[in-house]
Amino acid sequence: MSRPLLALYAAAGLLLGGCATVSDTLDSINPFSSSGPKMAPLPTLTAASEVSTQWSASVGKSGDYTFTPAIVDRKVFVAGQNGMISRVEDGKVIWKIDAGQPLSAGVGANGRLVVVGTAKGEVLAFSADEGKALWKARVSSEVLATPVVGDDGVAVKSGDNQVFLFDAGDGGRKWAYQRSTPPLSVRAAGSPVFADRYLFVGYPGGKLVALSLQNGAPIWEGAVALPKGATELDRVADIVASPVVDGRQICAVAFQGRVACFDMGQGGAMIWSKDISSVAGLAMDGRYLFVADDKGVIYALDRSSGSSLWKQDKLKHRRLSAPVVRRGLVAVADAEGVVHFLSREDGSFAARQKTDGTPVRAPLQMLGSAVLVQTTGGSVSAIEAQ
Repeated sequence: MSRPLLALYAAAGLLLGGCATVSDTLDSINPFSSSGPKMAPLPTLTAASEVSTQWSASVGKSGDYTFTPAIVDRKVFVAGQNGMISRVEDGKVIWKIDAGQPLSAGVGANGRLVVVGTAKGEVLAFSADEGKALWKARVSSEVLATPVVGDDGVAVKSGDNQVFLFDAGDGGRKWAYQRSTPPLSVRAAGSPVFADRYLFVGYPGGKLVALSLQNGAPIWEGAVALPKGATELDRVADIVASPVVDGRQICAVAFQGRVACFDMGQGGAMIWSKDISSVAGLAMDGRYLFVADDKGVIYALDRSSGSSLWKQDKLKHRRLSAPVVRRGLVAVADAEGVVHFLSREDGSFAARQKTDGTPVRAPLQMLGSAVLVQTTGGSVSAIEAQ
């Protein structure tokens, strides 16, 4: 079996092809599956908004990995599996370098630093100004999640679910955190998140953990999912995507689990939870929380109570990306490289734009008034809908 982004790790002695339940579950979350449910046809647009591609650039293909661009002001840093890293501004490539080896994750960046990871567990840092190599570090296994660059250092989650914090200046290890995980888990590309005094990390088994930035000690943890079922596969309930933070509220979603929001100011007290399974992730604004579930249904929830506001089910089985919200529109992309814009208020379709026809796995991001999209086929585009 190949190494798709969301393939399941097997415990010793477990045969992934050995039962229908395993196969069905793999099809539901594997973006490369050809035997899963048929994608819904593209719905008709009745009142389309104006949409345009501001610019598009060619970058390296993603292969079986997820590459998320980094945005710093108007600068966009992108990478591909072939080891090429680029800085792009308004569609123009400012510099392009070769990391010297294949990559498996990227890109984390701030105004000074650009960081990527490799399948050999190496973390590579370069100058944001000119792409000069600065330092390298090593973690315990392949890097699947995008490294995160913050004021307190560079956080990296390895494929075996260990978390490391490195000094941004020289790459020296500040601390590492390891915890026991279930024998079967989803191959996840969700990154840690810096917020307040903590580093928040989602884990197999559905736990959201707040780690001390000072020493990596766990301060509190919240249950986003409660594993249940008769088999190891049934009990897979993993936080696959990055949590989202706004003010004191942090929210996360788990595969075969739920969406849950917690109050960071109250020691991680749960505010609400709702049964929705997702491998894509969340978006949040001042009033609403948006999630695309693992069947391709998009939900808008009240972020204060979790109550349902609307759902859009006409993109079923199109293997949606994490959404992004801005200026009255919610955007998601699918396995055919189509970007869909929906009304924030009622979920109706407002516009769509095609890219290169290959899947979009990376979360969508806002670049000014445009949506930034990186496809697995190697294009990065800034798309704007009015």
